[in-house]
Amino acid sequence: MKVVGRIGYWLAAITILAAILVSLDYTPVQALLVSLIFCPCALALEFFMPKAGKPMDKVYLSLAVLTSVVVLLIFLHYCVWFEFKPDGHPMDRKDIPPMMINPAFLGLILTALSVGDYFWAKWLSKRFRAQDRTVTFFSDRQKTTVRVADIAYIESNDTEVRLVMLDGESYRNKTGISQWENLLGDGFLRIHRSYLVNTATAKPISSDTVAVGDVHLPVSRKYRDAVQSAFTK
Repeated sequence: MKVVGRIGYWLAAITILAAILVSLDYTPVQALLVSLIFCPCALALEFFMPKAGKPMDKVYLSLAVLTSVVVLLIFLHYCVWFEFKPDGHPMDRKDIPPMMINPAFLGLILTALSVGDYFWAKWLSKRFRAQDRTVTFFSDRQKTTVRVADIAYIESNDTEVRLVMLDGESYRNKTGISQWENLLGDGFLRIHRSYLVNTATAKPISSDTVAVGDVHLPVSRKYRDAVQSAFTK
């Protein structure tokens, strides 16, 4: 899903940018080709900028990316398009809108694309992190691996812990519930000394009860405020 989400972002970004470029007297096909130039350059800026430690390195990187965009634009206008004007003459320098070689405008486009992709990728990573993760443990002396997103809740019975899955299957384990809480991290909430629930599948019924499917689990006074806060965001 994260890959599909990233592809969707770039398709949407290219479409929006192409629509903007059409207002600069580009044809839809030309606008699409020009928009495609910005993708690898914006990705390069996004990838290498965090690796540029010194401020001057960031400046040099920005200048290099801007220069690359300008060179690619000139190449596209003069070497790729073989379109002729009504008077029979090939396109020349004046056919490049001045704004398209304006460093401020090009920098704005590159920044918008790279920053947008960065935050979108960050959101996707957080949104689908649990779905991609697996956890391995021993249950009844057998090594078992399950998807984190498939865990409905964890119940502690002092001497052992029971992992209950969304499909109703359960696994016994000797790892303490506090250790499970640290291991699973975000997406799981402690509601009682004996219960840890998957917030994606749980919903509050009352101030002292949380439902996970058909199962109702108690919320202790100690965790009541945390539960209320988690489900009212």
